[in-house]
Amino acid sequence: MQIKRTLQALGLSVILPVASGLASADSIVVQSTTSTKNSGLYDYILPKAEQSTGVTINVVAVGTGQAIKNAERCDGDVLLVHAKPSEEKFVAAGFGVERSDLMYNDFVIVGPSSDPAGVNGSSNVSEALSTIASASALFASRGDDSGTHKAELRLWQAAGTDPSEASGSWYRETGSGMGATLNAAVGMGAYAMTDRATWTKFGNKGDFEIHVEGDERLFNQYGVILVNAEKCPSVNSEAGQKFIDWLLSDEGQDTIASYRVQGNQLFFPNAN
Repeated sequence: MQIKRTLQALGLSVILPVASGLASADSIVVQSTTSTKNSGLYDYILPKAEQSTGVTINVVAVGTGQAIKNAERCDGDVLLVHAKPSEEKFVAAGFGVERSDLMYNDFVIVGPSSDPAGVNGSSNVSEALSTIASASALFASRGDDSGTHKAELRLWQAAGTDPSEASGSWYRETGSGMGATLNAAVGMGAYAMTDRATWTKFGNKGDFEIHVEGDERLFNQYGVILVNAEKCPSVNSEAGQKFIDWLLSDEGQDTIASYRVQGNQLFFPNAN
C-alpha cells in the first residue's frame, strides 16, 4: 500500500495530502523537491490535476537528493525534482522509466540590504561568489544535497572556490530546507542562494533583497519521472502516468504558467 510506504519515510518527509481517499486504487505518492511546495504551486495545480485525472495525489516534499533516495527505495510513484544530472542517473540505473522536462525558473542570491560584500546588481554569479568568499562574508548554505545545494556547489566550483574549507566560519551549512535556511540567513545577516519562487513566497524577508540574478548559469530546470515498476512492483504506474501526462499536456502546462504570486509568474512550462 502506497500510504504505508510513505509513512515509512515520515522521519524525513512531509506529506501534503490534497484530497480525501488516500487509500484509493487511483492514489499516488509524488516524491518532490520542497520548492514546488513552498512556493504554493501544488496548492494551486493539484486540485485541477485531480479533477482532470481522477487520481488522488499525495506529495512528500523533501530535498531533491532525499526525494531520489526515497524513490529508489520504492517509496513513491512519481519523482518531481530539479537536479537533471541526478535525474538522468536515476533513469539510467533503471529506477525511472523516462525523464521529461516540465518547467523552469531561476536561482538568485539574496542578502541583507547592507550588502557587506558589495555584490548588489551583479549578473556574474562566479564573480559574486568569489567576492563573497574573499570578503569572508557570511553565506548560509542548505548543505542538504537538495537540488539547490547541488546547483550551489557547481557554482562555487565554477568560481574556483571550495567553501567547505570555510565550513563553520563564514560558510554556514544549515542541513535544512530552503525556508529554514532563509530564516537562518536573515537571522545572521548572511547571503543565501534560493530559487526565485520560494523567495517570492517567503514571508520573513526582513531587509533582505536580491543581489545577484540574471546569469544563465542560474537557470533552474525541473523534471518529472515515473518510477519504474520493474524495480518497484508496488508502483501505481497507470495512475502515475496519468498525472505525468496531465502535467505535460496543454492543460497542465497552462495551469503551471497561470500560477502567480504578487502578480509574478513563478514557473515557466517547457515540456518536451
